Amino acid sequence: MTTADTAPLSYPFNVPESLELSEEYEQAQTRPGLLKVRMTYGEPAWLVTRYAEARFVLGDQRFSRAEGARHDEPRQSEGRRDSGILGMDPPDHTRLRTLVAKAFTVRQVEKLRPQVKQLAHELLDELEAAGPPADLVDRYALPIPVAVICRMLGVPAEDRPRFRVWSDAALSTSSLTAAEFDANMEELRAYMRQLIEDHRRAPRDDLMTALIDARDVNDRLSEIELVDLCVGILVAGHETTATQIPNFVLALLDHPGQLALLREQPELIAGAVEELLRFVPLGSGASQPRYATEDVEVGGTLVRAGSPVLVAVGAANRDGLRFDAPGTLDISRTGMQHLGFGHGVHHCLGAPLARLELQEAIGALVTRFPELRLAGDVVWKNEMLVRGPRVLPVGW
Repeated sequence: MTTADTAPLSYPFNVPESLELSEEYEQAQTRPGLLKVRMTYGEPAWLVTRYAEARFVLGDQRFSRAEGARHDEPRQSEGRRDSGILGMDPPDHTRLRTLVAKAFTVRQVEKLRPQVKQLAHELLDELEAAGPPADLVDRYALPIPVAVICRMLGVPAEDRPRFRVWSDAALSTSSLTAAEFDANMEELRAYMRQLIEDHRRAPRDDLMTALIDARDVNDRLSEIELVDLCVGILVAGHETTATQIPNFVLALLDHPGQLALLREQPELIAGAVEELLRFVPLGSGASQPRYATEDVEVGGTLVRAGSPVLVAVGAANRDGLRFDAPGTLDISRTGMQHLGFGHGVHHCLGAPLARLELQEAIGALVTRFPELRLAGDVVWKNEMLVRGPRVLPVGW
């Protein structure tokens, strides 16, 4: 068992202008024990890079998210994110998650498939009419999840562009000061409070009205919990999917044999999305540290009570001890349990919706445009928690 107190390595490892997984992760996976790393802000942390250890830390209740509020959490920006439900432990986490979970069951989400399919094809019609080159992010990848999550929360269509700015700032790792970060979040909360009051005056058949009833009728959450839950759903409900659509397109264009196979066998789309979720490391680095509430051994390292642990999901999904040929994209791969949506009590609530949107968006695109190709330079997001193109020019 190791308790090495060596100097921490600078973290994160991944570069933002790429979807490659840093070689430092592979090197870490071959070393015994955990790595000690330090982000730009916050205290040093242990870094988990192997699949078995990642699954262990994410699933073991001796590792707490809520404990981070009492520590100087490792992070990439000066501002501290109020993580809302993601920063809670049971039973508070369970109470809030239960209120939202029924809207994101596989059965409920499948009812949205016709709408998502229609939206994807309408956007492709517009792309084709406008002609190439076109920015796939602005014209296709972003509108799909934004439209879906805004409909679920009853956000007016004319307000949707405002969320691009707020969401970018919420996930930013840039030089925003803590005051600037907080000001942006308060602006988003103020908008959400206004929208909630509008729903109180005129209830409708959507998720926000259901959450308001849980607050006003059954007193199952506080007003600030209601506001932050709606904010969290809105940001999480579109940003990662809007980023992964162009990421998956880039990955398929980089693997023309796999793209050709998907075109020949479109029924592979569900498995292809799972493999792409495993293969593409979305994060610039691990985030949302878990704090040990007692001494716990992880992969041969003794993690002392009160110490933070970061879980590198992108690396764990490329662990050769868990996956055959982990660095190979194989859309016919079956039976895998990737960690793309996390694991344990914080497993992504919106996973069924994200899967559906990714299946419909990628499936429609590769079928409609068999000659899909890059048509200019990719402009990458930078200083963000998620990696991917900000602008992806394509032709067909």
